[in-house]
Amino acid sequence: MNQRELGDSGVEVSEVGFGAWVVGTDWWGDRTREQAVDMLHHAVDRGITYFDTGDVYGHGDSEELVGEALGEYREEVTISTKVGYDFYNNPQAGHGELPKRVDPEWVETALDRSLDRLDMEYVDHLMLHNANVDEVDAEVLETLDALEESGRVDSVGWALGPSIGWLAEAENAVEEGFDAVQLVFNVFEQTPGRHTLEAIRELDAETSVIPRVPHSSGLLNEQVTPETELGEGDHRAHRPDEWYEAGWEKVEALRFLEDPESGEGTRTMAQASIRWLLGHDEVATVTPTFRTTDDIDEWAGAADVPPLSEAEMDRVEELYQDNFGVDRDDGMDALRSSVGGTDLEGLDKQAAGD
Repeated sequence: MNQRELGDSGVEVSEVGFGAWVVGTDWWGDRTREQAVDMLHHAVDRGITYFDTGDVYGHGDSEELVGEALGEYREEVTISTKVGYDFYNNPQAGHGELPKRVDPEWVETALDRSLDRLDMEYVDHLMLHNANVDEVDAEVLETLDALEESGRVDSVGWALGPSIGWLAEAENAVEEGFDAVQLVFNVFEQTPGRHTLEAIRELDAETSVIPRVPHSSGLLNEQVTPETELGEGDHRAHRPDEWYEAGWEKVEALRFLEDPESGEGTRTMAQASIRWLLGHDEVATVTPTFRTTDDIDEWAGAADVPPLSEAEMDRVEELYQDNFGVDRDDGMDALRSSVGGTDLEGLDKQAAGD
């Protein structure tokens, strides 16, 4: 497994990371505590060194599991966590969003609580979890600097969400020199990722990109097919039916990626989707949603299959510009914005809710 650096922080991450939102919650399938620990150990065995958790995942349970499973590997792994939600004083209602807090006192207090649950003295990476652009002021930035100086944090990032959009936040993260931005980015959903890459290149910034949802909620790993029935609690069920119906057609346009131009070996569609993301120099690590150890075996294996050639990258770009040859509405024409949609001007998108 190759390693890449988060920004210029010196913190190294495996090209494929483990999104630990799948342990400690039941949003991505039920598993026992023992099964969750086994998954984390399996990921280490497959060469994964970057583990991405957050305090709100299972209201601390994910962090506890990560700490329990990975404590013995502490010097070999890179641990990231997120803070920004007040789940201590607010009950979780389904998949709804909890009240956020990103003030300096809360950020520091939440970090210390996370370190207690992880049973670690520091984290390699700390992300602000779904903070809006107006919440990350000079005092918050000073707090992040102070946490780095204290030795409790080695690098800082900004996780954008929930859902997809938040271009103003991405721009601000790059302008303020965050080491990384985590966002929804995949072959089908490129707008936030492309916007962030452009900002990084325009400013010649060192910020890295950490894509999540690389398989577009089950389309690009082919785990959601026309025969799939998504249960009420399945996190992928938030997508409209039109998204999947159009997506299945788009997947067929990408079949050429399974047969590398180099002629050396093959790729699964899931692996090709990860390799496409890693074809962007600014991408440090890709964090898919592993549900099983088989997923870990296949998707961590993306590091071993041939990278996409320049011609293959160009062909994907041509298909993207032509909507992959699909002439139908996919039901996902809106992006989330905290600034009334002003960050979407010039794009063929509207602000969600407008």
